[in-house]
This record gives sequence, C-alpha cells and structure tokens, in this order.
Amino acid sequence: MTVKPDWLRVKAPQWQRVGSVKEILRDLRLNSVCEEASCPNMGECFHNGTATFLIMGPACTRACPYCDIDFEKKPQPLDPTEPKRLAEAVQRMNLRHVVITSVNRDDLPDGGAVQFVRCIEEIRLGSPGTTIEVLIPDLCGNWDALELILQARPEVLNHNTETVPRLYRRVRPQGNYQRTLDLLKQARTIAPGVYTKSGIMVGLGETDEEVQQVMRDLRSVDCDILTLGQYLQPSPKHLPVESWIPPSQFESWREFGESVGFLQVVASPLTRSSYHAEQVRALMELYPKSARVDA
Repeated sequence: MTVKPDWLRVKAPQWQRVGSVKEILRDLRLNSVCEEASCPNMGECFHNGTATFLIMGPACTRACPYCDIDFEKKPQPLDPTEPKRLAEAVQRMNLRHVVITSVNRDDLPDGGAVQFVRCIEEIRLGSPGTTIEVLIPDLCGNWDALELILQARPEVLNHNTETVPRLYRRVRPQGNYQRTLDLLKQARTIAPGVYTKSGIMVGLGETDEEVQQVMRDLRSVDCDILTLGQYLQPSPKHLPVESWIPPSQFESWREFGESVGFLQVVASPLTRSSYHAEQVRALMELYPKSARVDA
C-alpha cells in the first residue's frame, strides 16, 4: 500500500502565499495542525489564507498510532499569552472562519477547556465577525469542562470519531467510541444552538457496513456535520494504509449520509476534519438553528 493512486495527487501550492501564512505563525509563535499533523492540504489552505490552529501543544499526552503529532515530548504549562497571539493571527490573516484544535492534555483537570474558552473570547474581541469552530479532544468524559467550552458559544463543536468501533483498540487505544458519542450527545443537550460535527478516517480495514453504522450512530446523537477522508500514513512507524478508497465510494457515503439526515457531508479522499471548514457559514444560512428540525 505504498503507491498512492492518482486521485490522491495534490496540486502544487503558490508558495508565496504559503510563506506569508507560515511567517505569521512563526512571528506569533503559534502551532498549526496543518504542519504538526503533516496534512496533505496544507499548501491549498495556506494559499487560501486559512489555517487550523493547534493550541496547548505541540506535545500530546496520547500516542495514537495514526497521528503525526509528537507524544514523546513532555507537555508544557499553558501559556497565558497564547489566546491573544491567536486572536492577532486571526486578524492579520483576515479569517472569516477559524478552527481551533488542540493536542490531548490529559494532564490537566479540565483537559484544557479554559484555554479554549480564552481563545474564543479573544477572537470575539478582535474579530467579532469571524465564525469559530473548536475541534476538541474527549476531555476524558469531563462534561463540566465541555459545558465551559460551549458556554463560550463557538458556532461549531467538532469531535472526531476517527474510526469504527472494531478498530478502536488498534487505531485509537486511549479513546473510547461510546465516550465520543456521549460527548456529541452532551453537546447537543448543553447547547442546542451549536452545530455539532465529527469525522472518520477510512482505509484502515473498516467495511462499508461499519462506516454506515458509525454514520447512523452519529445521527442518533443528532450530529449535524460529517467529514470522511482517506487515512494517509505519516511515516513508516505509523499504522499502514490497508486500502485506497476510490472517489466513487466517498460519493456513495456522502449520499448515504445525506439520506440519514446530516445537514452536510464532506467526503473525498483528501477531506480532513477542518478542510474547507469555512463552508459552514453557508450551512448556517441554509439551516439556521432556529429553523432546525430534529431527526
């Protein structure tokens, strides 16, 4: 599974724009998941002036064998200046939609919830017209911490499912499938006006039926938005790719997802959880929460 098919080729980016975004990140001492996780869409997103910011990192307290984020370094104390630096980057990049994610910080009692809140608050002060998506870890099931984040009113609460239940022990050994569903269910209960979102990687040995069941499970907790993308092995030490999923299969999953009630399904080989995340602004116009019909 070492030779990638043609449909996974990425257009060469315009490096002048990429360099400009990187310069801002370096100047403000910020991490982006685009770089830390070796995202294949980094060139396109940087060219378009967008980035998914990685807070509280780059060291992670979990060792997921699919992820390229460093887990060997010791996590550092939270930086109280990070939220202001992040808000400045949003202003300088003139972002209409921003995604904030983090490493797992199981060493913190709240999993880093307060730092998410501070980042949201600072962005609101400097860029009130920017919509905010938070891509959060499972917080070890701390629903009080989840409520803190939701009280800050991000437009989108994203938590990735990553894979099918059968593969959790191998792919996401420190995660828990039911806890992921419970988090999304709790988010809907705590903040019904916030869009919920999740993502799945494929190509790790799952079956079509298992993917469809995950989609049904996510809809059972009223998840609004779903992303599906091809898993790509970051290095030889990470989990190998078991299969290359053709674009036609992603289209089939997109159609199935829409049939079971997702408001939006983004599915393609190169889709990642924050790829084209700004499209949620159009979704908010089409399906405002005040007019939302529960499935």
